[in-house]
Amino acid sequence: QVQLVESGGGLVQAGGSLRLSCAASGRIFSINAMGWYRQAPGKQRELVAAITSGGSTNYTDSVKGRFTISRDNAKNAVYLQMNSLKPEDTAVYYCNANIRAGSILARSTRDYWGQGTQVTVSS
Repeated sequence: QVQLVESGGGLVQAGGSLRLSCAASGRIFSINAMGWYRQAPGKQRELVAAITSGGSTNYTDSVKGRFTISRDNAKNAVYLQMNSLKPEDTAVYYCNANIRAGSILARSTRDYWGQGTQVTVSS
C-alpha cells in the first residue's frame, strides 16, 4: 500500500508565499515523475508543475517565475514553493506520483494521489 501525504496549505494574502510538501510511503521500489495539480471550484483539475526522477521540471504558464517544484529522492518527497501568490491560485492542490511499488513477486507501476490541501489567497 502506498500513501501520499500532503501538508503546507493554508490562507495567505496576495503576494505572500506558501510551501507545499508531499511525502510518499509504503512498499516503494522507485518513483518516476512527481507533480502538483490543482482544482479550483467549478474547474477541471490542472497540472501546475512536474519534476522527473532526474530533476527536469515543467510548469504551467500561469505559475512560471513564481512557483518552484523540487524533490528529495532520499525522502520520497516533492515540494512546491509558491511565491507572489494571486487570488486566482486559490484551489485544492493535489500531489501526484508515478510509483513502482509492491513485493518482489507482485510489483506494478501506477499513479498515486494525495488527499489534497486547500490553498486560499485573499485579495
